Amino acid sequence: MGRSTVVLVVALMVVLAGCAGIGGGDLDIELEDETESVEAEEQDSSDADSDDGETTTEVDGELQLHHIDLGQADATLLITPEGETILIDTGDWRQSGQQVIEYLDEHEIDRIDHLVATHAHADHIGGHDEIIAYFETERGGIGAAYDSGVAHTTATYDRYLDAIEEYDVDLFEVEEGDELPLDDDAVSATVLNPPAGDSGTDLHSNSVAIVFEFGEFRYLTTGDAESDAEQRMIDEWADELNADAYHAGHHGSSTSSTPPFMDEVAPSIVIISSGYDSQFGHPHDEVLTSFADRNIETYWTGVHGDIVLSTDGDAIEVETTTDFSTDPLDLLDEKPSDDEDSDTYQVTANNLHASSAPAAP
Repeated sequence: MGRSTVVLVVALMVVLAGCAGIGGGDLDIELEDETESVEAEEQDSSDADSDDGETTTEVDGELQLHHIDLGQADATLLITPEGETILIDTGDWRQSGQQVIEYLDEHEIDRIDHLVATHAHADHIGGHDEIIAYFETERGGIGAAYDSGVAHTTATYDRYLDAIEEYDVDLFEVEEGDELPLDDDAVSATVLNPPAGDSGTDLHSNSVAIVFEFGEFRYLTTGDAESDAEQRMIDEWADELNADAYHAGHHGSSTSSTPPFMDEVAPSIVIISSGYDSQFGHPHDEVLTSFADRNIETYWTGVHGDIVLSTDGDAIEVETTTDFSTDPLDLLDEKPSDDEDSDTYQVTANNLHASSAPAAP
């Protein structure tokens, strides 16, 4: 089955605010009060600036980030202040999207404006076909879908493309520098990975990474991007990597969240999406130790359940299904012991990714 993708090129909308000077002749006297008012406003704006000279960006409303507990799988829902929705990944193929659909219904989500597939592995796009069908037939539809353009040879991937074709959903291939075309001007979403041009066929290297910005708040999610992709982002996008909250790459695997990358991201909060008794040992011990060394407040769906971040563009609130410590060392103590080393886990994980979605009958 063929498909056509359209390279998404969306220009970043920049709103320039400035003061137009009015002067000359008798108008100077008549506008004296207005001039004083403008000077007062400028002083208020100056007072609002931080001590280091950075200007505080004021926004209205609340941005929500829902990390849905799906065991060893990923699905993240973002809701902008104006109610625009971005769903990144849809869980494992065995769940057929049903847990995600139930979660979306519980939160009265009637439409998915932007459906993102970070990459084509079945623990990330497993629910895409059913969610597309459900929202196109029972709810308000899918606005558009986005992925890296790197194909995979599984029935899960085929069903995803079949649903795109059947329901005539616009599918866009994204690459670094693209912006998701959000209607909510208060929120921006910049793609940092995959690289532009011919980037090969490796799914992890081409995993879609996006940084979201709302006021002073920044959130980074990287799918299953591993060390090579992280290093490329450091080389090309170092100025964009700093984030308040970071969705740990590859379910907390040691193949991701490398020390150089964490030095650039420098988050205060990390969210890990993986099963409590992960067959791959996720999150890996060395990753939790690294987070502890950096004093990062760490949430793990395996023990915290659903994890919801809410921010007004400045302060961050976190709600979880289950109360538990956010000290990475406490999570390490709680984590079931690894019976195998990380290399063995990774080999097993790659094998699962290759065969997790058997051929359709």
